[in-house]
Amino acid sequence: MAKFDRYILSQLMVLFGFFSLVLVLVYWVNRAVVLFDQLIANGQSAMVFLEFTALTLPNVIRLVLPIAAFAAVVNCTNRLSLESELVVVQATGFSPFRLARPVLIFGALVGIFLSVLTHFLVPASLAQLSERSVEIQRNMTARLLQEGTFLHPAKGITFYIRDITTRGELRDVFLSDRRKPQSSVNYSASRALLISEEGGAKLVMFDGMAQALQTEGQLLSTTSFKDFVFNIGSLIGQRGAQRPKIQELPTNQLLAPTDSLLSETRSSRAAFLQKGHERISQALLCIVASLIGFSALMMGGFSRFGLWRQILLAVFMLILVKSLDNYANGAAYKNAALWPLVYLSSFVGFLVGAAMLWASARPGLFSRRRNRAPQ
Repeated sequence: MAKFDRYILSQLMVLFGFFSLVLVLVYWVNRAVVLFDQLIANGQSAMVFLEFTALTLPNVIRLVLPIAAFAAVVNCTNRLSLESELVVVQATGFSPFRLARPVLIFGALVGIFLSVLTHFLVPASLAQLSERSVEIQRNMTARLLQEGTFLHPAKGITFYIRDITTRGELRDVFLSDRRKPQSSVNYSASRALLISEEGGAKLVMFDGMAQALQTEGQLLSTTSFKDFVFNIGSLIGQRGAQRPKIQELPTNQLLAPTDSLLSETRSSRAAFLQKGHERISQALLCIVASLIGFSALMMGGFSRFGLWRQILLAVFMLILVKSLDNYANGAAYKNAALWPLVYLSSFVGFLVGAAMLWASARPGLFSRRRNRAPQ
């Protein structure tokens, strides 16, 4: 690799690392706030929160990599133009297509990194995240052990604990069961224990009272007890095995789905093919984003006022390519025969980038012609 290519590539990698870090932090913080509300409010520990935020990180990185690559190329090209470095290099005989070589290498490197994420890390992290989410939903103990708060773990159920001792004993427990419209039962106990068993969590209450109210006839019956066991696990029905989601499957299964896998996921063959080819096309979009960002700014030449018009052009072209990508993926999702449309936006993006490089090599092509003075 020539010294110029290494110089440009090093500048691009530094800027890419900066923009990636900033964008990942922004996306991750927004996601972490939502997870914090969901997990901590349900009584989960800080370690569970950290585990969930770590499992969402690969998908967040996947989303921001193309944007970070585009921003790095635009920023680097703009700086090189303002400092006249591109002008000097072009004066030595470098064409726009030759100058684009380190940009294409940079886009390919980002695409390889994105491919590792989309084909391996993201499906594995999403599968683990889904599995842990099911485990937490089944864990009633953490959701019920909250002091001084009226909880509603299921429809028609109200649960309250005044205090929890250091030994795990519940003090002054109240449980209201109003699931049956014709009757309701209120349990109160001076102390209780919450026990997790294979059949589900059970609440063992001591020295308490049960008040049963029959709606028809307004008949109230009261029963005192020394100990009483209430099956907390029956409040939430037992869930079967989770169906695998398309996002969690490896790419080879998406590109060649079997009938049993289609039936298990309850998805169409078109959805499988679209998702599998989309993972491949995302790497190509990284190269396209880098090429569009560079070629659009090359059309401006040197200007002491900056290249803000060319930057707006690059952003506009990238939005058009991404809009085409969304439309093509939507069509491929509905028809299995249209899976080649997934690569349409990448193909169009390469054509647009090549056309702008061709135009930048001819600076007088779009110049305004001066009217001849009348004789």
